[in-house]
Amino acid sequence: MKLMRTQDAVGHVLCHDMTQIIPGQYKDARFRKGHVVREEDIPVLLSMGKENLYVWELIPGMVHENDAAHRLCALCENEHMVRGQVKEGKLELTAAIDGLFRVDAGRLNRINLLEDIMIATRHGNTAVHRGDKLCGTRVIPLVIGEEKLRRAEEIAGDRPLLELLPWKLKTAAIIATGSEVAKGLIQDAFTPAVERKLASFGIETTRRSTPGDDLDTISQEIQEARAAGVDLILCTGGMSVDPDDRTPGAIKASGAAVVTYGAPVLPGAMFLLGYFEDGTPVLGLPGCVMYARSTIFDLVLPRIAAGIPVTREEIAAMGEGGLCLGCEVCTYPNCGFGK
Repeated sequence: MKLMRTQDAVGHVLCHDMTQIIPGQYKDARFRKGHVVREEDIPVLLSMGKENLYVWELIPGMVHENDAAHRLCALCENEHMVRGQVKEGKLELTAAIDGLFRVDAGRLNRINLLEDIMIATRHGNTAVHRGDKLCGTRVIPLVIGEEKLRRAEEIAGDRPLLELLPWKLKTAAIIATGSEVAKGLIQDAFTPAVERKLASFGIETTRRSTPGDDLDTISQEIQEARAAGVDLILCTGGMSVDPDDRTPGAIKASGAAVVTYGAPVLPGAMFLLGYFEDGTPVLGLPGCVMYARSTIFDLVLPRIAAGIPVTREEIAAMGEGGLCLGCEVCTYPNCGFGK
């Protein structure tokens, strides 16, 4: 900090807020910390009784916090993102579309290890809506050394830290297994529940079937759905170790390569994920998806809907945070489940 006469402060950065009081009319910060003093500000400051100011001197090799926030934001910004206005040294990106938000956590963490620099994001691999906040950037001091920003830029490289991918899949087939459903002994409550979740991602259910519990019949339904060209195939129920539960075997028999049968997530441990050679995903959904508010299906569906292949390693990593606490009032996705 440096103390100087107000008249000499043009081009320098204020070190704290300057409050203006007009009795009965106004009391607020007229100039915020970090403001760069302009010639036209001098009469206003003098009228506020500010004969002297504490300022940061902008010397060669130093960058103002507002300019630094823009440079950090540029490391994050990607397609379908909107840059806001700098306020008190902070700058935010928001979503321009609905889609899947992804973060390169490795590079982000390396940048945040640098002194005096911060980039805060929402959780990656989550669904966002147009207008949602994605990240905020700023530096800690009012001014920062150019070399620190260059180091952050070197770590980021030539790829943005963030991605926002639009929903890609458009159509789905739901194969509701179970002899009780096929025979009409009970109403199929599974299909409507899954359809509602798919619709929130813009996916239309174009095929529905109830093949019962026969392995060959279920497998044939899967193959027919694939031949019809749907983007996503979902088999509901029949996922346990009960001898009448044939869905996992039918998915394997259909020719799909199974990524995982089982997931470290509750509810949803008996989940199955597979892919056909052309990339079409096929999911085996356990019974909890029919009645539980949030399950493994909710954690995986955003990535599936964006056309991003999900690996066995990614499923395994869901163990931390994969326990739904069953709160009396569910706030998912604004909670720790799956994060």
